[in-house]
Amino acid sequence: MTARFTRRTTAAHTRLTAVGAIAVAGTLLLTGCGDQTKKDDSSSSASSAPLASKLPSAIRDKGVITVGSDIAYAPVEFKDNAGKVVGLDPDLGAAMGKQLGVKFEFQNGTFDALLTGLRSNRYDIAMSAMTDNKNRQDGVDPDTGKKVGEGVDFVDYLTAGVSIYTRKGDTENIASWSDLCGKKLAVERGTVSEDLAKTETKKCTGGKKITIEPFDDDQQAQTRLRSGGADAASSDFPVAAYAVKTSGGGKDFQLVGDQVEAAPYGIAVAKSDTQLRDALQAAMDAVIKSGEYQKILTKWGAEDGAVKSSVINGGK
Repeated sequence: MTARFTRRTTAAHTRLTAVGAIAVAGTLLLTGCGDQTKKDDSSSSASSAPLASKLPSAIRDKGVITVGSDIAYAPVEFKDNAGKVVGLDPDLGAAMGKQLGVKFEFQNGTFDALLTGLRSNRYDIAMSAMTDNKNRQDGVDPDTGKKVGEGVDFVDYLTAGVSIYTRKGDTENIASWSDLCGKKLAVERGTVSEDLAKTETKKCTGGKKITIEPFDDDQQAQTRLRSGGADAASSDFPVAAYAVKTSGGGKDFQLVGDQVEAAPYGIAVAKSDTQLRDALQAAMDAVIKSGEYQKILTKWGAEDGAVKSSVINGGK
C-alpha cells in the first residue's frame, strides 16, 4: 500500500512514522505505564563493540540505555502475542546496541509524557516514532508558543508522514484535512494528528469546527472510531495502514486522502548529554552503512522512509 506526500506549511510537525506498505502481522497488546521489557542478550559486550568508547562511562559501565517509548504503536513499537517488545524502533535499538556494546531497554509510557520522563532522568533517551522539530528542540509549547523546558537534541533516522482513516465503507465524504470541519476526529494526544487538527479547525467556516478527541494511545483512538464514536481517526501512515490491514481482518477501516507532513523521526536526547547524542549518531550511521538498517526497514514496511545518513536536529 502506498501513498504520496503532500506538504502542508501551516501545521506543526510532531509525531510521524515511516512511509511504505505494512507487511507486519500480529495483535497489538496495550501495556500500562511503567512496564519494562528487556531486549534479548544479542548485543555485543562493551569490550568488543566497535563504538563502545564513544559512550559516556556511566552508561558503558551500566551496560544499558533506558529508552522511553509508547509501546502500543505498531509497527514502530508494540508487544507481540508473547508479550515481547517488537517493531522498527526496538530492532534499530538492538542493532545500535551491537555497535555500542549495550542493551536498549524499552520502558512503556504515554507518548506526551516521554520528554518529561527524559528531563526527570527516568529515561536516558526517548525513541518512539517522535518527530524532530524546532519546537521540541527549543522546548516550546506548540499551542502557546511559550518556552516550557530546555528542549532536546535529536538523532534523526527516518522520514515519515501522517494519514487519516475512517470506518470501511463509511468515509463521511472525508478525503482531506479540510473535510474534517464539522466532524469528530480521534487522535493520540501529543501527536502530529492532534496538532494538524488544531490548525485545521481554525480555518473552518460556518461554525463547523473539528471536534478533536485525544486519547492516551492510538489503540484507544482506534476503538473510538470502530465503535462509531468518531467520524475519522488519524495517526502516522504505517500505523494507520497497519490498523487498516489488521483490524477486523481488514474489514474495519480504510485510508482516505494523501499522507501529509513528511518530516524526520529522531531519538530524543537531553541537551546536556552531547557525548551520548554523538555516540548514538555514530551507531546509527554504522547500522545504515552495514546494510542492516535497510533490512530492518524492509521487515517493517518502512523502506520508503530510509535516510542515507543520520543527522542531528535536522527537523524544521
